[in-house]
Amino acid sequence: MTLRYQEYGDRSAPLMLFLHGGGVSGWMWDKQIQYFNHYHCIVPDLPEHGLNNNEINFSIKGSAEELIKLIEEKAGGKKVILIGFSLGSQVIIQILSMKPDLIDFAIINSALVRPISYAYNIIKPTIKLSFPLIGNRFFSKLQAKTLYVSEDYFEKYYEESCQMKSDTLVRVLEENMSFEIPKDFGEANGKILVTVGEKEKAVMKKSAKDIVEGNSNCIGIMIPGIGHGISLAMPDFFNHMVEAWIQEGNLPKECKVIS
Repeated sequence: MTLRYQEYGDRSAPLMLFLHGGGVSGWMWDKQIQYFNHYHCIVPDLPEHGLNNNEINFSIKGSAEELIKLIEEKAGGKKVILIGFSLGSQVIIQILSMKPDLIDFAIINSALVRPISYAYNIIKPTIKLSFPLIGNRFFSKLQAKTLYVSEDYFEKYYEESCQMKSDTLVRVLEENMSFEIPKDFGEANGKILVTVGEKEKAVMKKSAKDIVEGNSNCIGIMIPGIGHGISLAMPDFFNHMVEAWIQEGNLPKECKVIS
C-alpha cells in the first residue's frame, strides 16, 4: 500500500511532514501549511482516515512502516522535520524507534504513552452503544469543540466523522490506548520537542514526562491555558514556536519546562 498525501511548498527546502490525530485528517494542518510554505511540506492521511479511508486497517506500526518509505523517497539528503498531534505523535515515536537516524527534528504534541487498560477493555461495548451518536450534529459539535475545531472546519470534521466505521474507531482507540514507548526510542538521534497542554488530563502530562525521560535528545514543555489540540487552538503561537525552536532552539518563555 502507498499512503495518499498532499504536497506543498518549496521542494528544494527541508522536508516537513505533518501527521494528524485520530478521527480527523490532513486538513487539521491547513494553518501550518500556509505558514511553512518555504518548506517542502507533506501531509499524509493515516490509514482509515481521509483519502486513505478504505485501503488498509490502521495500526501505529504499520503506519510508521509506510511513512518511513515515504520519507526515504522524498528526503533526498535534506533535513527532515516531523510534526505530529496525538495519534500522529504516537506514530512519530514509533518511526523514531524504528529508524533512529532518519529525522533531524521531531515535534511530538499530546502523545499518550501510558496504556489505559481499564478503558481498553470496554472500548468495543462502549463504541457499540455510542457509535450512533457520531452522526448526530449536536454531539459532533461538542466533540469538535473539545478538539478546537473551528466553525470553518466543522463541516469537514462532521463529514469525516460520519464516514468512519465502528470497526475503524475501535481499532484506532485500541491502538491509541495500548501504545507505549518502544524499547529503541532512546536511540533516536534527532532533536525532539515534546509538548502537552496545561489543561490536558493527568495521564497526558505523565506521558509527556515519560517521553522526555525516554530520550536524552528530548526537551519538553507544558503550554499554559490549553487542552488537547494546540495547533488548532492557537495556530499562530504554534507556528512561531516550531519555527523558533527549529531555527534557534528557542522556546516560549511562558511555557513551563518538563523536567
